[in-house]
Amino acid sequence: MTQLNQKPMFIYEMANNHMGDVEHGIRIVKELKAVSDGFPFTFCVKLQYRDVDYCIHPDYRDRLDLKYVKRFSETRLSWDEYKQIKDAIVAAGFLSMCTPWDEKSVDKVVEHGFDFMKIPSCYLRDWPLLERIAKYRLPIVASTAGEPLEEVDRVVSFLKHRDKTLTIMHCVGEYPAPDDHLHLGQIALLKRRYPEVPIGYSTHERPDNVESVKIAIAMGAVMFEKHVGVPTDRYPLNGYSASPGQVRKWLQSAADAFKMIGNPEERYPAPPGEQLALRDLARGAFAKSAVTIGESIQPSNVFYAMPNVTGQLVAQDFSKYSEYIAVQDIPANGAIMRESVTARNTRAIVHRIVADVRTLIRKSKVQVPGQCELEISHHYGLERFRESGLTAITVVNREYCKRLMVVLPGQRHPEQWHELKDETYHILFGDVTVELDGKKSTHRSNDVITIPHGIKHSFWTDHGTIIEEISSSYVANDSFYTDELIMANPNRKTFVTHWIG
Repeated sequence: MTQLNQKPMFIYEMANNHMGDVEHGIRIVKELKAVSDGFPFTFCVKLQYRDVDYCIHPDYRDRLDLKYVKRFSETRLSWDEYKQIKDAIVAAGFLSMCTPWDEKSVDKVVEHGFDFMKIPSCYLRDWPLLERIAKYRLPIVASTAGEPLEEVDRVVSFLKHRDKTLTIMHCVGEYPAPDDHLHLGQIALLKRRYPEVPIGYSTHERPDNVESVKIAIAMGAVMFEKHVGVPTDRYPLNGYSASPGQVRKWLQSAADAFKMIGNPEERYPAPPGEQLALRDLARGAFAKSAVTIGESIQPSNVFYAMPNVTGQLVAQDFSKYSEYIAVQDIPANGAIMRESVTARNTRAIVHRIVADVRTLIRKSKVQVPGQCELEISHHYGLERFRESGLTAITVVNREYCKRLMVVLPGQRHPEQWHELKDETYHILFGDVTVELDGKKSTHRSNDVITIPHGIKHSFWTDHGTIIEEISSSYVANDSFYTDELIMANPNRKTFVTHWIG
């Protein structure tokens, strides 16, 4: 059974354009082969099989005043003649596809060894025909012109429940379809609705329209179908079939679109010179006042200006996760050079903390408002956060305050006290040991602990805990630590927004 590969597939729909003439049909195949050479696509030629005597009622077979009776009767082929064109398609190196218009034709499509079965829009809900098609294992391509989404849903469900390999084609059933009726945005709609199904575009636009294929590609289509033929003095083309020359322009337009879009699955490789040009436009980092060896370079003591010089730190190098210590003296207004500092980036550490906090919250099933900022307290630095620290989420802070404190397994919060704040801990999840003025007690979910202001307290957990802290107003300078090293560390907190997703 043929499977879709990673290359876009372009389908040449011969339909009735063989005109009931086998040699003309084979000529179309050969000319399509010539115009397809050199393009990095997969190509397929499609026929339509119909048993005219079977699919047209006996009382109407002579009614040539009826459009489709006349068209089908004048272009009819025997099964052997169909097979000759199909063999020419395979000999030219094309994949083969066929649209059966009746149950007998379904069987012939399988007997003749086609690679794909096509369901036209007009038969998308022909359930007797679908049941016959579903008996076989051929991959199915289905057009959807004019059908409400609910009906497309039913067909997709019908075929997927029968484990069919399926591609859905956006299609407009006007011949030719004017540009303002192409509705190419439907491709994106179908991709969203059926994310597990490849989506294509079956076009009936003007044959000289080579722009719509670009839009279809940008919308995410991976299969493209166009009616084709070869005009001669005897067999002129209809208004929606493309000549070989028009097909070539169509393919070139598609190739140009793929080239312009590139690979949407990964970040593009920067062309030579792009990074250099962007670097030249970056603002260089300069010291506002002199910095001495061993001094931390604070954001308040940095300004950014053009131009930068080779080897200089630029604005893009500075973020709340970046720390720089001077290893050389830097004068006021002097450029901050890479060689004059040691660098430390804490982004990866912070992201790991956030991930572990999210994991514990999910495990606890505690509900956390998504808009709240995450406060990471690292009393002795981020490197020792797993030993000493916690994360806090302030839900509300008015005359009263509610915070959620997340303490990871094995983590300890060092001894502190508050001069203003009274607080009550409600243990929502896990275990915690609390020490109040030297007295230890162990608590589990749903326990409540009250800590008046002025009482020294510390706490730790073996397995992780989430504590709801209800208190009077939280004041930033109302936390006092027994360890003076903590009090001397002004950079013991990191704040993260948009972290809960």
